[in-house]
Amino acid sequence: MTIVPPAAGEPRRPHGPRDPGDAWVVAPTGERYWGRFGAAGLLAFDPARGVLLQHRVGWSHFGGTWALPGGALHQGETAIDGAVREAQEEAGVPDGAVRPRFTHVFDAGVWQYTTVVADVTAPFEATISDPESLELAWVPVDAVDDRELHPSFAAAWPGLRDALGVRPVLLVDAANVVGSVPDGWWRDRAGAAARLRDGLDALAGTGVSADDLGLPHERWFPGIEMVIEGAARAMPDVAGAEADAGSSDRAVGDPLPHPAPNVVRVVRASGPGDDELVARADAMRASGLIVTAVTSDRALRARLETTGAHVRPTSWLRALLP
Repeated sequence: MTIVPPAAGEPRRPHGPRDPGDAWVVAPTGERYWGRFGAAGLLAFDPARGVLLQHRVGWSHFGGTWALPGGALHQGETAIDGAVREAQEEAGVPDGAVRPRFTHVFDAGVWQYTTVVADVTAPFEATISDPESLELAWVPVDAVDDRELHPSFAAAWPGLRDALGVRPVLLVDAANVVGSVPDGWWRDRAGAAARLRDGLDALAGTGVSADDLGLPHERWFPGIEMVIEGAARAMPDVAGAEADAGSSDRAVGDPLPHPAPNVVRVVRASGPGDDELVARADAMRASGLIVTAVTSDRALRARLETTGAHVRPTSWLRALLP
């Protein structure tokens, strides 16, 4: 691998000092890739409008084609942070307007490009905010192929498009997970449940590998629900908050919207926790979600599997928690 700084007319940053990542990587076979530390782009998906595409300026790589807002990663930057930063710089994406759902990685050996697929949670109008865009447009999913696409994006698009309909969720039997470790949880059930909630909050931010969920691509950021019962119901929904026994109560069997990615929803069972878990799994599956339920209770496992949920043991989740 050879690192080559940009020459005149090649990708550049209009403001501020150049980051060490702004350089070409040249493979032994001669292919050139932009970004010393790799690169990333944001595929913002809004069900009402489609995906946000960038019409690339002529002097850029494959100028005149359509692709995603994105660019070289900064030194020490994660792919998600880099994709969001680039989308803010090039398309004016506001803070907090998107939540990651999954990542797709193109690996050239000496270089990687990460596509961060994210759901729009606060609709916004894209704004050209630097010289790298001729135009920005929300393009319906079935019309993307009508554009002249950047070759790399064109190659990745079919797999990305197919995964836009995949929505995973983790459904956690909190009592079973908490009870799987003899750490004194029985002395403070609400506190033990709160510690599990904090661990799930962290997991929601780091995501779960595609292999662990049996899904395509690289990493997923599923919605997470944890069902609590009995004395654990006294725990607050979020760290530092007072418990509100009614804040997450929902009648057994009520239809559920898709939990927002990167958000842990605390569900207080009004009756037996097992019944609540089964009812929720059934409602989630009916709404098209891919459910991974977590419990080591054999009887509950059998009931959950009848809903179509995939069931993992508590040891599986424990190994994923930070």
